[in-house]
Amino acid sequence: MSLERVFSTVEDLHSVASVDAAFGKPQEIEGKVLIPVAVVSSGFGLGFGQGTCGERTEKEPTPAEGEGGGSLGGAGARPIAVIEVTAEETTIRPIVDETKIALAGVALGAWSVFWVMATLRSVFGGRGRA
Repeated sequence: MSLERVFSTVEDLHSVASVDAAFGKPQEIEGKVLIPVAVVSSGFGLGFGQGTCGERTEKEPTPAEGEGGGSLGGAGARPIAVIEVTAEETTIRPIVDETKIALAGVALGAWSVFWVMATLRSVFGGRGRA
């Protein structure tokens, strides 16, 4: 991969994670203007390589060796709110992800059951064994 292509990829990621990506196009619906709002994030990793020259010995020369690297990048967006503009007022309506709330509740329940069972095992676990 050429170095110019790597820099081009980095610039493409920066253009994706811009203010234009965070605020969507305003849409007029039933006398209201709705503007979607999102959290936009991007990440990029880059690696390069190294090589060695072969050592020359009298018996057998060691061949030169080398390794290469690459790059990885990504961007994502998650909706968080809608700005609602009317003639009377402007309000921000948050978008709540019920799935995450439900998963957090399940995880908390499983964590609680685990610790209750661990406590009961430590208190009653040594009794009744032959």
